[in-house]
Amino acid sequence: MENKPVSGLRSERDERDRWRLEDMYESDAKWDDEYGKVQDELKGVAALRGTLTASADALLFAMDKLSDIERRAEKLFVYAAMRRDEDNSRAEYQEKADRALNLLVRLGSETAFVEPELLEVDEETLEGFIGENPGLAVYAHGLRNLQRQRPHVLDAAQERLLAMSGEVASGPSVIFKMLNNADIRFGSVKNEEGREVEITHGSYITLLESGERRVRRETYEKFYDAYEGLIHTIAATYGTSLKKDVFFARAHNYESALAAALFADNVPPAVYDTLIAIVRANLPAMHRYVGLRKRVLGVPSLNMYDLYVPLVPEAHMKLDYREACDLVLKGLAPMGEEYTRLIKRAFEDRWVDVYENRGKTSGAYSWGHYDAHPYILLNYQPTIDHAFTIAHEMGHALHSYYSNTAQHYTNAGYPIILAEVASTVNEALLLQYMLKTTDDPRTRMYLLNHRLDQFRGTVYRQVMFAEFERDVHAEVEAGRAATKERLCNMYGALNEAYYGPEMETDERITLEWARIPHFYNAFYVYKYATGFASAIQISKAILEGKEGAVDGYVEFLKSGGSDYPLEILKKAGVDLTRAEPVESCMAEFSNVLTEFETLVNH
Repeated sequence: MENKPVSGLRSERDERDRWRLEDMYESDAKWDDEYGKVQDELKGVAALRGTLTASADALLFAMDKLSDIERRAEKLFVYAAMRRDEDNSRAEYQEKADRALNLLVRLGSETAFVEPELLEVDEETLEGFIGENPGLAVYAHGLRNLQRQRPHVLDAAQERLLAMSGEVASGPSVIFKMLNNADIRFGSVKNEEGREVEITHGSYITLLESGERRVRRETYEKFYDAYEGLIHTIAATYGTSLKKDVFFARAHNYESALAAALFADNVPPAVYDTLIAIVRANLPAMHRYVGLRKRVLGVPSLNMYDLYVPLVPEAHMKLDYREACDLVLKGLAPMGEEYTRLIKRAFEDRWVDVYENRGKTSGAYSWGHYDAHPYILLNYQPTIDHAFTIAHEMGHALHSYYSNTAQHYTNAGYPIILAEVASTVNEALLLQYMLKTTDDPRTRMYLLNHRLDQFRGTVYRQVMFAEFERDVHAEVEAGRAATKERLCNMYGALNEAYYGPEMETDERITLEWARIPHFYNAFYVYKYATGFASAIQISKAILEGKEGAVDGYVEFLKSGGSDYPLEILKKAGVDLTRAEPVESCMAEFSNVLTEFETLVNH
């Protein structure tokens, strides 16, 4: 068993456990040199103004030039930010990251003329250009997508006016962020050992996982009491955010704020409504889960603060990093030789930054750039959960690898609605492998409980949020005010419906809407649920050995953002315009729950 310290100097870490960012730039001097070159080239962007639609050749020249500058500017930022994340106390990389970000902001400003200029040319002329010059094929999807926006783009003066209001329009989000991160205070609670612990956003869930019910109850009460003290201000802030969404949707000729938000991904509102309807129809399974949780915890009544305490303590299965890597490789074997060979390469060629060190950014992520392989940041601890984190982040990394290898830079990036599919497929494959190979009933229960909690948090909870967002926007669109009373009543009713009769609800949980930052980025959370449902269907097809399942899924990974998200998902055998993916996901939840109930009863 490796025995790695949880903190310490980065220089003390074994080189093989540190990512090799030299694969992006050989040295900081090379970064500085490239920064100067990109800065100089940025000055020439203005010369492209007024030339874009002169001819097919002129359009290709401009698109190539702009794509090249954007690619190189983005790479400067990614490298600097990842160097900073190694040790946030190093001022030189903070400065480099700030300079690179400033360069990207300037690029955005300098290229603001591009979309309006492209929209001045009619669709027929644009299609003529695409047909005339084969080099434009890689830009065709983006150009056609821009044309799709034509009914929602106003004249130049009106668009400029709306753009100028952007800073004001971000007011509700900025105000909430300040209230939620800087001003609000939750007090403290005595933990199981009698030690006073401050309640923060970071410690809240950890305290709700306490085995002592008093700690959970006091944490929950103090947490929501703090929101109650600010509730009228937060209601006014969120109400203004809702009005902003409705205003911009109407200004741009959308039927609703929901239609406006879904337009970018070309997702019909019916997909959103179907998701909610199917999850609603499967609420009895969630109510069963709540009843089971009450029984396992042995409490006279189940309260909202009892939702996070683990039903099964983490299995006594300590995995050092190399063991976790081997486990992930075995779990992902159904993906085939090419996929697992890439995982081995990631482990061996230092794509991964493994352990915590002083100043290192916490958590885990996958990042990187088109011109180099992807990277993974971990803060590895020897637990089952961290093995799942490796599988999760490797899903993101290989999605990027396949996409970057197969696509031109302009089409390599994939949207959020697709991003969580690959990571969740990997987790599902690993889970099934571990269930198949473990005989220990405690480990099996732990894994099943882990899965149930994922369904609860990623599907049921996010869909409840999605339903709340849809309904409160509809209220504002109907001319009704989003008062504190209306928001709390609507949220409270949803919470009761989703958790069912065995959950004791109280006034405090009706305030939960007031603490969700995602609500200021409207109609975003449903993507977590559709991504999870898509991944469940894909992993099931792979594990059942369905013909073409792996090949179709790899085609999905290679597609990046080269088409609309729903079309790309169809390559992996998922059609979100139909009920099947979400129904299949709900059936899987019920199956896992049944197996868990059986183990509990024995």
